[in-house]
Amino acid sequence: MSDKKIAVYPGTFDPITYGHVDLINRALRLFDEVVVGIGTNPMKRPLFSLEERVEMIEDAVCSDPRVRVTSFSGLLVEFARGEGACAILRGLRAVSDFDYELQRALMNRKLDREIETVFLMTGFRWIYISSTIVKEAARFGGSLEGLVPPLVEKKLREKFSA
Repeated sequence: MSDKKIAVYPGTFDPITYGHVDLINRALRLFDEVVVGIGTNPMKRPLFSLEERVEMIEDAVCSDPRVRVTSFSGLLVEFARGEGACAILRGLRAVSDFDYELQRALMNRKLDREIETVFLMTGFRWIYISSTIVKEAARFGGSLEGLVPPLVEKKLREKFSA
C-alpha cells in the first residue's frame, strides 16, 4: 500500500464550476492526490455526456499532475477503496447541504470504516454556485463570467444555442 494520501472527490460535475475547482485545489493542500470521480447516477439525466464532463474537468484541473479524472458506478466506498483512497472529499455550501451529506457520510462509514469523509466548506466566493444554477443561467443567456472555466462556458453556450 502506498504512503500517498489520496482523496476521492465524487460528483456528477454536470458541469464543473469554479466552486469545484476551488475545492480540488484546496484539497491538494491536504492530500497528495485527488481523484475526481464522475459518478454515474441512474436518477440523474446529465446535460453533458461522460466524455464531455471528463474533457471539461481535465481542461480545468489536470495541469496539476496530482489530479486524476475517472468515472465510476456502484458504491462510492468500493470506488474509493479501489483507488487506494483514505478519504472521500465533500463540499458544503450551506446548512441544507449538511443534512444530506451527513447521511451519506454515515452510510459510507458503515460500509467501510477505513475511509474517512472530509468536508470542506466552499470558499465564500463560490458559496452560491451549483451546476444546476449555472445551467439555468446559461439556458436563459445569463452571464457565466467567473462561474465556470472558459471551456465549460463555451460548451454551455453551444448546448443552449441550438
